[in-house]
Amino acid sequence: MGQSPEACPEAFIEQAGAMADAARTVARQYFRQGLAIEDKADESPVTRADREAEAVMREIIATAFPDHGIVGEEYGTENPEAEFVWVLDPIDGTKRFITGNPLFGSLIALLRHKQPILGVIDMPVLEERWLGAAGRPTVFSDRQGQREARVRPCPDLQAATILSTAPEMFQGANEPAFHRLRAAAKLTLYGGDCFNYGLLASGFADIVIEADLAPYDYLAHAPVIIGAGGLMTDWQGGALTLNSDGRVLCAGDKACHAAAVSLLAPA
Repeated sequence: MGQSPEACPEAFIEQAGAMADAARTVARQYFRQGLAIEDKADESPVTRADREAEAVMREIIATAFPDHGIVGEEYGTENPEAEFVWVLDPIDGTKRFITGNPLFGSLIALLRHKQPILGVIDMPVLEERWLGAAGRPTVFSDRQGQREARVRPCPDLQAATILSTAPEMFQGANEPAFHRLRAAAKLTLYGGDCFNYGLLASGFADIVIEADLAPYDYLAHAPVIIGAGGLMTDWQGGALTLNSDGRVLCAGDKACHAAAVSLLAPA
C-alpha cells in the first residue's frame, strides 16, 4: 500500500472547495439545456459544459498556485513533474449529463510527489459533496449540512454489495476475474459513475470495482475512500498513481478487500 502521505495543507482544501463550487455553477447552468454534443477521438462525448468547467478550475489553480501542475481530461497536462499536481475531470459521467441524468459529478484530486493527498467528488445537481484529505476524516456535505463519512463493516464477501458503472468495461482477461468476484458477492448493481464511490464512503455499499479508467477518473476517489476508513487500490492491492493500469478496487472493509483481491488474481 506504500507510505501514508503527509497531511494535506488547509489552503489546498479551501481552494479545492472553491474549484468544486465553480465547476458546479457551470454544470448546473448547462444541465438539461440542449447543448451541442461533440465526439472526441475516442468517441466519448464532450460538451461546452465539460470545457468551461475545467477552464474555471484551471484559472483558480493558475491564480492561487502558479507553480503547480495540472492533468485535465479536456485541456491536457501542464508541468506534470511539479511537487503538487492537480488532476481534474470536470464532468465525470458526460453520457449521463447529456441525457438529463443527475448522477454525474466533478472530480478533483491533488497529488504530492505523485501520491493523492486530496480528493473531491462533487454532485452538482444533487448538491452533495465528499471531500477527503490526508490526515483528516472524509467530510460529506449536502443541503442539511456537513458530517463525517464512514464506511460500513462487511468482513464477509458473500454479504457484500458491489457497485460498478457498466459490465462492458470488463473486457478480455478482466471479464472472468470480474465474474468470479460478482458470483461471490450478494448483490451487484450497475450505473452511478463517480457517485458509487461516495456511496461506499458513506456506508451504503461494500465494493466498487472498475476497469479501463483514466487517472482523472479514479485519483480523486482514493483520499475520499481512505479518509472514510476504507481502501482503494489497483486489482493487485497496490497504491494508485498516475501510471496505474486503470483497474481499481475499493472496499469499506479490509477483509472484504483482501477476499476480492484474491478472486481477481489470474486463475
